[in-house]
Amino acid sequence: MLFQRMTDWPTWGGLRPFEELERMRRQMERLTEGLTRGLWREPISGVFPLLNVTEDKENFYVRAELPGVKAEDLELSVTGDSLTLSGERKIAAEDENARYHRREREAGKFSRIVTLPAQVEPAKVEASCADGVLTVVLPKAEASKPKTISVKSS
Repeated sequence: MLFQRMTDWPTWGGLRPFEELERMRRQMERLTEGLTRGLWREPISGVFPLLNVTEDKENFYVRAELPGVKAEDLELSVTGDSLTLSGERKIAAEDENARYHRREREAGKFSRIVTLPAQVEPAKVEASCADGVLTVVLPKAEASKPKTISVKSS
């Protein structure tokens, strides 16, 4: 407003020119959003599997939710301070004449890489899967474990 008064910029019906352009841009976005909503929908990209990473003095623990994924469809690899979890979620095909009312379960390959705060011992890693939850125990490398140093008095 101050700029308008100082420069005597034209107002075209009370609106500054850039406000009018912004209003037109918002209207165009609303129009095109309605047209393209069903046509060019971006694929849903969730993070799968969901996981938690915890630690204690000796180990890191990675717990991943993998409902319906079989152990033979999983692949784990550990290198230094990273864990790679990959696999495939398979969902039985529906009847070809089935009509979906809601479709939220997706099938396909997935891969997650988790970087841990310290090095681990790859040869000692253990993994188990029960009730749709994969638990990976990653022992910390000796070099990354805290050392207790005693102080001697003279």
